[in-house]
Amino acid sequence: MATATDSAPTTDPAPEREHGSFTHRGAWRLLLGHIRPHLRTLVAGGVVSLLGGLAALAEPMVAKLVIDSLGDQRSLIGPVALLTVLMLGGAVLTAYGMYLLGRTAEGVVLSARQRLIGRMLRLQVKALDDLRPGDLLSRVTSDTTLLKSVTTYGLVHSLNGVLLMIAAVVLMATLDLVLLGVTVAVLGLNAVALLVVVPRIRGASARSQEAIGGMGSVLERSLAALRTVKASNAERREERSLDEAVTQAWERGVEVARWTALMEVSAGLAVQLSFLAVLGVGGARVTAGALSVSSLIAFLLYLFLLAEPVNAITNGVSQLQAGLGAVTRMREVDRLPVEDDGLEAPAASAVDDEPAAIAFDGVWFRYRYGEDRSWVHRGLSFGVPAGGMTALVGPSGTGKTTVFALLERFYEPTFGAVRINGQDIRGWTLPRLRSTIGYVEQDAPILEGTLRSNLQLAAPDAEDDDILAALEVTRLRGLLERVPDGLDTPLGHHGVTLSGGEKQRIAIARALLRHPRVLLLDEVTSQLDAVNEVAMRDIMTAVAQTTTVLVTAHRLSTVTNADRILVLEEGVLRASGTHDQLLASDELYRRLAETQLQVDDEARL
Repeated sequence: MATATDSAPTTDPAPEREHGSFTHRGAWRLLLGHIRPHLRTLVAGGVVSLLGGLAALAEPMVAKLVIDSLGDQRSLIGPVALLTVLMLGGAVLTAYGMYLLGRTAEGVVLSARQRLIGRMLRLQVKALDDLRPGDLLSRVTSDTTLLKSVTTYGLVHSLNGVLLMIAAVVLMATLDLVLLGVTVAVLGLNAVALLVVVPRIRGASARSQEAIGGMGSVLERSLAALRTVKASNAERREERSLDEAVTQAWERGVEVARWTALMEVSAGLAVQLSFLAVLGVGGARVTAGALSVSSLIAFLLYLFLLAEPVNAITNGVSQLQAGLGAVTRMREVDRLPVEDDGLEAPAASAVDDEPAAIAFDGVWFRYRYGEDRSWVHRGLSFGVPAGGMTALVGPSGTGKTTVFALLERFYEPTFGAVRINGQDIRGWTLPRLRSTIGYVEQDAPILEGTLRSNLQLAAPDAEDDDILAALEVTRLRGLLERVPDGLDTPLGHHGVTLSGGEKQRIAIARALLRHPRVLLLDEVTSQLDAVNEVAMRDIMTAVAQTTTVLVTAHRLSTVTNADRILVLEEGVLRASGTHDQLLASDELYRRLAETQLQVDDEARL
């Protein structure tokens, strides 16, 4: 009987350090990093929009000229024509500037989404264990969408608003300094209010985006298991859970709306109070002869025009705070560990097609750091020669599937080494390693798309003849003849039209198409009936003639003809041998065989 002789390690390798807190300055750097590739077009759109705004600012002065011309009984043709040109020209410039900014904003969102998606697909599997898919989706969808508003309103419109406000102030100063002083005094009160409200908007926006991500996670969980939910009569309970998530998102959204409304109302109120103050003081100055009526009208028109840049600044600040909160959430994805290598596999000619030998050398592994986490493998050591079929058996929780995860380097051993042909796989690039291995999961996933696209996932260059040969080996020709469009038949979401056995056999055919040196089969017969189980056993035996097949099984009837069987218990190798040898020598295997083979025989009756 084989047992582990190594004592338990006393310490784990240090986990990856958490980065320092992401500061406001860091959020700004990341935001500008998203915008920098589009800076030229963004500046062009901003300049065009600014010219449209400047044209609007010239209109009160021309209106003053019209009024003065009326008073002096001069011709109005010139001033009215100039006013018309300013209005039409300003409208055209503003519209074109808005188009350029909108297009640029969409480009920023596109780049951010492409970057996030590329990052997520390269995340280490261990980084995904504690993450919620719905929350990740919200970072790609709703969080990135906020960058659109940040790019236009948050940055360009805010900056243009500041420039237009400065220009308006200069022009107002040429009209009357006293009225300008009154205006600045009232607007200064609004600036103080902004300093109080702005930080609250940023915090509320971050909480709102987090709540939206939580809502997406709850919804994704329910929809992914909708049949189970319905079969369990659990619709109302799930609805209550979703209602709580939706309500929380609503509450966070209302919080954002409250602070945003307060800021916008205060800005509008400041402009209105400025108008009343200027009207009162200006009227008194006109009566006293210190100011002309045309100058007062022009000044009041500037106050009306001033409302637009004030609103632009106010909205821009609000959008910036929401955008910085979204960027912070996107930054959290950047902090997650990714795999070192790209996703592209090496050329087929660069990959050896001979069966490969496998060895586990004193492997200790657990999924989490910390004393409260138990070891899955405890000094696990075994060797599998090249070629033939080797089965891993044992009670649930003994780490059989984890052996496959370590071979694929979804996780790294905490201690010890995993070797292929004597080489530590940590020295292999991931594309080379994963091109060597074909992996069929227990819950075989079917991707949205056609039968052909699912089969070609691991071998995109596979020809129809190769595909048909793989379907023949996996007994799927009947499926191909049954579906309406052959290989181009859509399989539906998660292969909803397929049986569990058909999904598993498609996954096996998909793995065989890449001609792997090692084929990992994780409980591939768990959803097959007795007839198909026998057929699958024949498939595994045939494939083992040309590659190394490693299979996990709870149902021993599927692996009794394996060349060797490894019995795992509590993370160590307990025994190894053929079916007959283990029946004679190992009590645990004998107990498993007596129970399971008897159950299988009764099921066949």
